Amino acid sequence: MLKKIGLGIILAIVVFIVMTFLKQKSYLKTFEYLKEPQMVSMPSQKMLVVEIKGDPNNTGKLAISELYKTLFILKKTYKEIKMAAPRSRWPKSFNIPKEEWVGLYGIPVSDTVEKLPEQKGNQKSQVKIAVWEYGEVAEILHIGPYSEENSTVEILQKFIKDKGYKIIGDHEEDYIKGPGMIFKGNPKKYYTIIRYRVKKK
Repeated sequence: MLKKIGLGIILAIVVFIVMTFLKQKSYLKTFEYLKEPQMVSMPSQKMLVVEIKGDPNNTGKLAISELYKTLFILKKTYKEIKMAAPRSRWPKSFNIPKEEWVGLYGIPVSDTVEKLPEQKGNQKSQVKIAVWEYGEVAEILHIGPYSEENSTVEILQKFIKDKGYKIIGDHEEDYIKGPGMIFKGNPKKYYTIIRYRVKKK
């Protein structure tokens, strides 16, 4: 009897893993049209945002952890909030040491969110509510490690120029699939949308 229960549990776990894998594979396919750069229009988006300075390889995980912690607390009050991929914006040039980079990390939330939950004790959260403006944007999908984004960025920037547009916003990245909070995963299979706000010259 115990053997049957054990086999049933193992089978249920295997089925769950397979279903999760297939669901993620199907989800990722919806972004593959962006292997070629595209011009699209996006509405403004209310965001939970953390500003953090330093090498993103060291600070990114901390920022995203802080954002999700706040998001899960908010979901108790705002049931309509959906889980979404984190994003980042980089307002300054990349031609400075990574330790001096200032990144804005954000997660989209619904427009109904008006205030953040109060922190317990002396803890003070760095998370704030902000609206990220969009409008016309150019974007492209990068598949692979973050360290190999340069060639993808160059393709997108050339596309923008060839279309007669100019960049008017920060460099933005949308982390569709990346390292988890526990496991790093395979960097060759990371999915990142690279995005710029643009305007006709």
